[in-house]
Amino acid sequence: MSEPSPPSALEPEDRQGVPIANERAKRSATYANGIAISIFAVGGLAPVFSVFYGSAPSSVPASAVLFSAGVCWFMSGVLHLPARRFLRRLRP
Repeated sequence: MSEPSPPSALEPEDRQGVPIANERAKRSATYANGIAISIFAVGGLAPVFSVFYGSAPSSVPASAVLFSAGVCWFMSGVLHLPARRFLRRLRP
């Protein structure tokens, strides 16, 4: 039984799909990371700045805003992890 050859030793016809697969992985990672950044900015930062700079309605308690911002920060991190996994799919 022969051992598989390293990725850099692929035959030229086998390497034709590598750039396409790499671009797909990078685009998927960029998309997932963009969603994570949006959740962080819109759900995590904007409400906090709104409360602390006085443009939020006074009927909303600051603790509720901080809790929801924390949830958004957490979800942003959770969405960022698959983006990192997409980048692990890159092949030389």
